[in-house]
Amino acid sequence: MCLIAWNWQPTSPTPLLLIANRDEFYARPTEALHWWPDAPILAGRDLQGGGTWLGISRSGRLAALTNHRDPTNMRANAPSRGELVRAFLQTDANAADYLSALLERAADYNPFNLLVFDGTHLMGLESRHAKVMALQPGIGAVSNADFSTPWPKLSRLSGSLQTLLAQAHPGDAELLALLHNPDPAADIDLPATGIPVELERALSAAFIALPDYGTRASSVVRFGADHVSFMEQSFDASGNTGLRHDICRGIG
Repeated sequence: MCLIAWNWQPTSPTPLLLIANRDEFYARPTEALHWWPDAPILAGRDLQGGGTWLGISRSGRLAALTNHRDPTNMRANAPSRGELVRAFLQTDANAADYLSALLERAADYNPFNLLVFDGTHLMGLESRHAKVMALQPGIGAVSNADFSTPWPKLSRLSGSLQTLLAQAHPGDAELLALLHNPDPAADIDLPATGIPVELERALSAAFIALPDYGTRASSVVRFGADHVSFMEQSFDASGNTGLRHDICRGIG
């Protein structure tokens, strides 16, 4: 997952709304959103690493992951970061305890940001700084840098989400439109992450479509009082490949 924004309103009838794009190589084998036959998880599945980038559990938990972009600190033999999402969705530990325990082995993985929701608390972990944080109510976002780093794509998405929520109760189509923005940032606003400026420019858009790499899934997750709605739109190098939607009932 490379771009996530959310509205965290713990005392409201819809405590958590999350929208996200997963960017990945088209050649990496992936299963679209489904209930896993071997675990109580609703998510897409990375068939290479076995984990996932965003998922919910039948008990009303959520986890999502972004990679921290740092070409100088990537190890080919590091374990898949997607297993951290799967592990949280399968544990009964609360968010604080899970992230605190994870700190002891976070450095085993290539750098990542992990967002977790245990039904009560929304929390994040920045592996690069070995930092756990309780996330405050309101609009938040994370991309391929630390939480709330004001990259152009992050600022645009979180600002657009705030504007949309202030005007109406948006449907999935309106939220997806925010994720489908293909406009790159101006060169002067690009972050410097150690990659060529042409690639930095292409990756600065919310929705990415390069010949061999791009946005593979756009997702909308809504938590209600007793259910979770999860919608995912999938893409390949040729474009849209389908829309899947499921509801997990009886949580809480």
